[in-house]
Formats: sequence, C-alpha cells, structure tokens
Amino acid sequence: MQSILNLFSYWDSALAVVLVLGGLIFFHELGHFIAFRTFRVGVITFSIGMGPKIWKVKRGKTEYCLSLLPFGGYVAGVGEYSDEVESLGFTQEDAVTGRPAWQRLLIAAAGPLMNLLIAWLIYWGLTAANGMAVTQPHVGSVMPNSAAAAAGIHPGDMITAIDGVPVTRWGQVPETVGASDGRELVVEVERMGQRHSFRMTPTRSERQNIFGETEIAWLIGVQASGTVRYEEKGFFESALLGLRQTWNMIDLTLTSVKKMITGSVAAESVGGPIMIAQMLGEQAKVGIVPLLLLAALISVNLGLLNLFPIPVLDGGAIVFCLIEMIVRRPVPEKVQEWLMRIGAGLLIALMVFATFNDVMRWFK
Repeated sequence: MQSILNLFSYWDSALAVVLVLGGLIFFHELGHFIAFRTFRVGVITFSIGMGPKIWKVKRGKTEYCLSLLPFGGYVAGVGEYSDEVESLGFTQEDAVTGRPAWQRLLIAAAGPLMNLLIAWLIYWGLTAANGMAVTQPHVGSVMPNSAAAAAGIHPGDMITAIDGVPVTRWGQVPETVGASDGRELVVEVERMGQRHSFRMTPTRSERQNIFGETEIAWLIGVQASGTVRYEEKGFFESALLGLRQTWNMIDLTLTSVKKMITGSVAAESVGGPIMIAQMLGEQAKVGIVPLLLLAALISVNLGLLNLFPIPVLDGGAIVFCLIEMIVRRPVPEKVQEWLMRIGAGLLIALMVFATFNDVMRWFK
C-alpha cells in the first residue's frame, strides 16, 4: 500500500514540474506572441518545447505545437529566422524585418516582462487570498555560550520588545541588535503567559547570510522558530505588496548573480533543470502555496536570465536593437550570426555546468 502511495506522490511531483515549467514557458512565449500581434507581425509557429514536434494544430496562418524537449519554447515571426514570406502565405507587410528597431526591441522584451508580470500576479493573488506572511518574533533556538543563553532566554520565548520598542516581527530582532553597536540591551519576552525582562550585551560573531557567506555582525545568539502569522490585506494593498515582493526577488536574483561572477558565492551553488525539478517536486508535496511561491521565484529568474545581453537570448536581441537605434543602422548580419554562435556556445556550456552540479549534488 505504501509503495502505491509513493507512486502517486511521485506522479504528483512530476505533474507539478510539468505544469509549472510548461506554464512559465507558455506565458513567456505568450508575451512575445502578443507583442508580434500588437505590431501586426505575422506568426508562423508558437511552440512550447524545442526539437521535434509531437503535437500540432494550425489556426489561420499560425501553427501551434508541443515539441519533444520540454525546457524551452519559441515564437517564430515572419522574416525572423527565414526570408520565406509569400510561400508561407504571408506578405512583406507581415515581416518583422520591416519593423523599426524600437518595435523589435519591445517584441524581444515582451517575453521576459511577461515572466515578471506573472510573478507579480502570483504574489498579489496569494497576499489577497491568504494575507501577508509575517515571521513571528518567536525564539526557536538559543546558541550555547551566547549573550541570550547567559541572560536566560529560552527556546519558545516570544520577544515582545527591545529597549522599550515593541517587536511584532522577527526581522526587527536582527535589525535592532545589529544597530546596537554592542551596547547593552533590555529584551522583554513572553513566556507561558508571563512577561520577563533580560539585560544582555551583543557580541561580535560570525554568521552565515542567505548566500552562504560568512559575515561579522552584532548577535545575541537567538534563531527564529519560523512560525508565521498572516495579516489580512486589501485587494489594492496586496497589489503593492506583491510588487514589492517581486522587486525583492529581482534584487535577490541580481545580487546572487553578481556574487557568483565576483566569486563571493561558490560556482557549485549554480543549479540546473534537475535541481529545479527536485525543488518543485518537494514543494508540491508541501502544498499549493509553497509551490506557487517557488513558481514565482523561478518566473523572476527566467525573466531576468532572458534579459542578459547574450546573443540568442532576448537580451542579445535587445542590445542589437539598441545599437541600431543609436548608430542608425543595423548590426551586420554576419556579425550577428557569429555573436549568436558564441552566445549559444556559452549558454550550452552553462547548461552543461549547471547539470553537472545537479548530478554531483545528487550523489552527495
């Protein structure tokens, strides 16, 4: 019986991977499709997946299909990859090559921007439906030989105030302690319905930040239990909070990339499709909300990745359009072809490296 339940759990996780990744790719390509149609450019193919087509249907002059390789997709506009126009049933007025550079730039940017929009809508919807998650100032553990341990703080205590300032969320604890510059603090807690007050002096200690880096900070030696409460928010306030959360994820992603480039974060932390699939499978077992939060984060990463100025990515096309707008003539086709080959090589190398990391992480 347990083996049957495990099988259903496995298929549920696999379905979550397919739906989330397939959905994010679909919306990315839908962004390009809408931009093509907005500027009256003909669309030859709208494909979810790459490689051989396993299902297709034609509506009007456009072929919609599912392709064998699930990681990726494309929307082929008239004149984008081939000079064929009339033979496909289109006219020269339908070709993207006749559009000004600013329109082609918007077409290229529409896919990544759609991914960022989807992330915002997910955060907005979850906040409107469930409220804003706030990590409570609830002590989960106390580090041995720390200021908190010496003062008498216990796991399970709820921190209610520091130096007379009310504490309502966990983030206030490291913020206040970090700004103390080592002066003595009065920490008030609630324990089993009773209030207690403790005096303690933060110490300069090492800690790991979210990027795995070691940093020095003023600490009292307490860690959060991770319990959260949900504060109800209105529809439009949820929209603003969703926008803020999307920006926070953009900032976090760009900071992570910067740290990888500078070597602050180990290259071994780079993950590929296997790690993404594993994470999605794990969150699918926990519940729909964690799965949607991870989907929003992946959508942000997908959007930003495609904005990187690498030929073959949308960011490369944007750079070509910007150059054309500045110098008043397009980048020579031969130059674009060679740069795209180099970009494709870099992208393939990155994918191989990330997949290698996934496999090594799996064996570890």
